[in-house]
Amino acid sequence: LDVSMDTWSYFRTCLASIWLYRFYIYSAVALGISLWIVIQFTTTKTKKKGEKSSGNPTSSRGTEDKLVNGCATPQAKEVYVAGVKIFYGSQTGTAKRFAKALAEAVTSLNLPVEVINMGDYDPDDCLAEETTSRNVCVFLVATYTDGQPTESAAWFCKWLEEAANDFRVGKTYLKGLRYAVFGLGNSEYVDHYNTVGRRLDRWLWMLSASRVMTRAEGDCSVARSRHGSIEGDFEAWKAKFLSRLQALCRGEKKPCSGKCKKGKCKSPGKQSKESSDHEHEASEHENTEAEELFETSSEEEADAGEAGGTNAVIDVEDLGNIMGHMKKTKVLLFLWVGNGQVFATDQKEEEEKREMITPALRDALTKQGYKLIGSHSGVKLCRWTKSMLRGRGGCYKHTFYGIESHRCMEATPSLACANKCVFCWRHHTNPVGTEWRWKMDQPEMILQEAIENHQNMIKQFRGVSGVKAARFEEALTVKHCALSLVGEPIMYPQINHFVRLLHQHSISSFLVTNAQFPEEIRSLEPVTQLYVSVDASTRESLRRIDRPLFKDFWQRFLDSLKALAEKEQRTVYRLTLVKAWNVDELKAYAELISLGKPDFIEVKGVTYCGESSASSLTMANVPWHEEVVGFVQDLAELLPDYEVACEHEHSNCLLLAHTKFKVDGEWFTWIDYERFQELVRERERSGGSRTFTAADYMARTPPWALFGARERGFDPLDVRFQRRNKARDISGC
Repeated sequence: LDVSMDTWSYFRTCLASIWLYRFYIYSAVALGISLWIVIQFTTTKTKKKGEKSSGNPTSSRGTEDKLVNGCATPQAKEVYVAGVKIFYGSQTGTAKRFAKALAEAVTSLNLPVEVINMGDYDPDDCLAEETTSRNVCVFLVATYTDGQPTESAAWFCKWLEEAANDFRVGKTYLKGLRYAVFGLGNSEYVDHYNTVGRRLDRWLWMLSASRVMTRAEGDCSVARSRHGSIEGDFEAWKAKFLSRLQALCRGEKKPCSGKCKKGKCKSPGKQSKESSDHEHEASEHENTEAEELFETSSEEEADAGEAGGTNAVIDVEDLGNIMGHMKKTKVLLFLWVGNGQVFATDQKEEEEKREMITPALRDALTKQGYKLIGSHSGVKLCRWTKSMLRGRGGCYKHTFYGIESHRCMEATPSLACANKCVFCWRHHTNPVGTEWRWKMDQPEMILQEAIENHQNMIKQFRGVSGVKAARFEEALTVKHCALSLVGEPIMYPQINHFVRLLHQHSISSFLVTNAQFPEEIRSLEPVTQLYVSVDASTRESLRRIDRPLFKDFWQRFLDSLKALAEKEQRTVYRLTLVKAWNVDELKAYAELISLGKPDFIEVKGVTYCGESSASSLTMANVPWHEEVVGFVQDLAELLPDYEVACEHEHSNCLLLAHTKFKVDGEWFTWIDYERFQELVRERERSGGSRTFTAADYMARTPPWALFGARERGFDPLDVRFQRRNKARDISGC
């Protein structure tokens, strides 16, 4: 140091020296670290090459652990899928049946499989274990009519919802769990179609579980199902799931895109770093898209529907949001733009309409004895027709209204129905819907083939022991048509034309409706007798018994009764008593009767049609005939304008009639069918200006058909046949 320099210059020289020393130190440290990294990289690379050429000697310890009888077994392959667990929540047994079918398919892949009823499973104790089990969990869940899970799945869903929304539960609680969801629902329930499956998918995703494939939905609505039935939807999804499962077993994180040449796909272990990174990014992109699609398939989808649903008018400033949803759901088509608005329509309306009867439905209905007509109609021989051919008595309509049961054709122009009644004797094999969405056959063809099929079924009784020759010849000419076979006849768009054709063939018309189509009832032309099924008297009991598809089913029900009161021809309430379900609602029934003012009220005990997964009814729900009699008598006391008129004990049925049909102390509940046809022709000739009423074609009721008669409604011209169990053979050898 220069002693002549001043203090400030000395200080600056010392500071510069310190910074210079620090630079040297840092440079030395950086050089040392670099040399260490190079040495480590070179050593590791040489070590891997040595292991590859020497058969991986470092794994000798693992090999020693796998000695069997002194011999080393081949090194075990990594297990990507340990097994499959199938969870189901079912109300009618469909999800359970699908679970068993899927289990059989998975078993064929040599994978362990377990089928689990969600009601017997405790997710609080067991579900977290699936995060490390390497199993794939499949959830088959049904949505009940009110949008809630089935009874068996209720606790599982409640627990999962609480876990997903509980801040105390980590959002990675189910990380590692792999799952797939197939929901079962009915798109006719617009507001809660497959909500349980969607929510279950969302809750699992919120807890960091991983989807192995996109959620799928099966649709009970034949018109809207992508594959014609919920069974078809399930089979299509099952094929995709099995393909995805096989890919997972091979260690593939995502299915093959199909763009590679056969056999050229690189296995996960052989992929280059660049391709692996690229596929990882693509996989993350796909997951992001799946999550976005998932979000729009639940709450956001509902919001989008409210903002611009089908057949809605959308403001142009909202077009950006709607287009975003449209890209994902592919639902809307824009037809024209004008005045700052865009008119949107449902793409499904532009598609070709499907046939109502799918191959699966055709097989099921044919096995039940239906003669199917065209794509949506059917005819079947009633057991009372066969009974009266043998002289064993007619149905209750013979007793109450004088029809000839052996000349009655039971048919329907629409197999579809808007209800899924618990006591339906068709076990819900027919399709359901709230509006006509199918191809439509012409009424002339339907009637012609219905008569031909009916006659062919009658001809099978030629020469059968016990069949009366005179009645057999009469039966070949149809005189009555009961449009009550199955489904909702009034849904058929050409129902008025069909009824006119019946009358032109001198065939009387007995049409039954489920009271869900008030406007169609109002527009219906005169029929011989119009029925409305009144299966319950309160909103809640009607929901439980009829299980209607319409959200506004109760208002539709009331409006249908009001529409019935406007009819001038014969009208009937049909009450079906289900023990422990609707037999304690007398006052409520009386109020409904005052609303619709029917001419007649049929009260019948429910018929048990055997065990079915579609219904929980048992013989305990069938009332005894004396219980039905007691109910009718109590109801009559609340109705000053009605009295008990007729009884048909064999059908467990009674008839309440309005006192206007009691003339000079005698009942006139029967029908003058020839007079009715004359009145219809007169109305036709007048262009509809000339009307007629129920009183214009009534006929006197015979004494044997009256309530309190010794015959109890059985025609004395016939001989009642009662089956008796054969005595068991108890003799020894």
